[in-house]
Amino acid sequence: MLRISNLIRASIEGGRERVLDGAIAIWNLTNRCNLSCMHCYSKATLDSEDALTTEEIFATMENMAQNGIKFIIFSGGEPLTRHDIFEIAARARELGVITYLSTNGLYVHKSNVEKIVAAFDYIGVSIDGSEKTHDHFRGLKGSFKLSMEAIKLLVAHSDRVGIRFTLTTQTLDDLPFIFDLAETYHIPKVYISHLVYSGRGLENREMDLSVEQRIEAVKFVLSKAFEYYETNQPIEVVTGNMEMDAIALFEEFSRRYPDHSSLMQDRLLKWGGNSAGRKLVNIDSRGNVKPDPFFPLTLGSIKEKSFGDIWNDSDNTLLTALRIHPRILEGECHECEYLSICNGGSRARAYAVHGTLTGDDPSCYLKSNLSGSAV
Repeated sequence: MLRISNLIRASIEGGRERVLDGAIAIWNLTNRCNLSCMHCYSKATLDSEDALTTEEIFATMENMAQNGIKFIIFSGGEPLTRHDIFEIAARARELGVITYLSTNGLYVHKSNVEKIVAAFDYIGVSIDGSEKTHDHFRGLKGSFKLSMEAIKLLVAHSDRVGIRFTLTTQTLDDLPFIFDLAETYHIPKVYISHLVYSGRGLENREMDLSVEQRIEAVKFVLSKAFEYYETNQPIEVVTGNMEMDAIALFEEFSRRYPDHSSLMQDRLLKWGGNSAGRKLVNIDSRGNVKPDPFFPLTLGSIKEKSFGDIWNDSDNTLLTALRIHPRILEGECHECEYLSICNGGSRARAYAVHGTLTGDDPSCYLKSNLSGSAV
């Protein structure tokens, strides 16, 4: 996750950027969902049954807190389909863990919105474009209107709300629309995710952007982040699943604010790029522990071993390799001057295309242009 707005502000004003103290866990509490999204990495369905009990989740969260997990992003499927979701969030809070909710918004209503904003430190709602685009991409006619009603309700009760958007050929033309939504409805955060080849995202890999399309999209996202900073608009811009955006950010920042470029570079090096298996971990709906939600391999199961035993296993060669920084990679990543910043990007995309975790990220838009400007 690249917190573009925060990095711009901190690098210019000399303030403290948001630094992760500990690790983030993305927990897919359920694989049950009322939508059939074209990019869903967990291939969630409405008839899926929960595999983890409340007691198993409580015990694992306690162990996670003891082993350096400071944030949990509760995801799915649709996490609000779990009857115990508020109990789970409350227990996480008791353990000192910051709670995030990733939802499609269809279960957010006037009757529970206050309970939701009280339970979670941040709520992200997925919107994938205008009504026609969103409904097609999400597989349910009318879902856009329901999700937008949820966002309006949430924003009326909290300033800890954002929209999540995934870049694909299906949604690309609606990228400006997403920022228009944020501006019109005073939505505090816009999170732009790049497609990762996992689940339905792997089955529909052909909807990933071309290099040229990605460059133009990233240019636009960066332009909005700088616009919001320079006009003092309180909208935070974040991108995910494309750590190479950090290099594009650095080059555009250096062009606009050359006197502060060295500070930005220092902050990006400290950030360190892709953190799967290092500062990021995933637990899927069946209890499998993975370096990130898209990862093709598992580290173990919380049904068989404690989270701490899995996460701290010094004999696990996969974890050891992921925790070397910068990573030892093959292909164009091997000699890339930006490796210390991006750390090689997505290993799930590398595995999907090259059949190895050490190959270069096939979605990297810097590879053909390493000697010149990133964007």
